[in-house]
Order: sequence, then structure tokens, then C-alpha cells
Amino acid sequence: MKPDFANIQLLAMDVDGVLTDGTLMLNADGSESKLFNSLDGHGIRMWQRAGLKVALVSGRKSPPTKLRAEQLDIEYVFEDCHYKLPAVEKLLAKIGISPDSVAYIGDDLPDLPVIRYVGFGVAVANAVDEVKQYADYVTACPGGKGAVREVIEHILKNSGRWQQLMKRYLPTEDDG
Repeated sequence: MKPDFANIQLLAMDVDGVLTDGTLMLNADGSESKLFNSLDGHGIRMWQRAGLKVALVSGRKSPPTKLRAEQLDIEYVFEDCHYKLPAVEKLLAKIGISPDSVAYIGDDLPDLPVIRYVGFGVAVANAVDEVKQYADYVTACPGGKGAVREVIEHILKNSGRWQQLMKRYLPTEDDG
């Protein structure tokens, strides 16, 4: 059954392997570095401009994740979350939306329960086979390389929200 894209209100996602390529760079001083894709960041901004919510659900606590969430004004951030489904269930109860109103992007086995629970479960191109098997959609782009942006565009275009957002970038004479 095709998801009701117009009903999706929340995009939740893992961080390592989804917003990043999964590489963890540990520096000599003990700090950590991660690479985030600017296309994904702009896509998240577009999603928010459409009036939609974003959540990060990560199995690891990481200063770079917290900083990126702050940069993108992501309100819901769950770190050190080894069992992701209970965290997502609590969030949905808190904000009052149903699982059918959620899209979730993951790449590894800890994401599988959430992918199976939500209305639109997504695996990135480089996800493990089991995650791809249960996903409603598998991205062409790998994690950290535009996969999040791909999912955002897919949902926005299939929900009828894309054209309104594009007016910002392609104004017509009637707009101005």
C-alpha cells in the first residue's frame, strides 16, 4: 500500500550512516569529527519551511550531532538511544501524531523496529540488507551523500508541497 505522503508530519532519522556516511573520526585529543552533507541540511530547512517536524534518533551521544541539530534548529534529538522504537513512540505520544504520519530513515539493524512501525520506512542505499528488505523505499544516494535530501524531495513532491516551496527559488512575475 502506498503511503499517504500528504499525511506525513514528522521525518525522523538515524544520524551515523544516514546524515553521515557512518565514518567516525576520532581525533588524537579524544574529540570526534563527522562530515554532514549540505544538501541534506538544506533539505531539512525546506522540510521545516513546509511546517513539518524533524527528529534525530541516534544510538551514540556525540558533540558533532548535537551541534548539527542546533545549527538546523532540530527540536527533537535523542542520543545514546539503543532501543529506538520506545523513544519514537514516546515522541509521537508527546506531539500527538500517529505512526502513519511518520517517515523514518535508517541504515542498520537498530533502525529496523522503527522502519517497520512508521507509515513510510526508508533505508539508505548503503543500509544493511535486512533494513532494505523491510523498507518501503530505498534511496539511490548513500547515507551522508544526499540520501536525506532525496527522501525529503520524494515526500514533498508526492504530497503536493514541493511547488509552493519552489516559489522561493523560482519566483514568477506574478509573485513580485
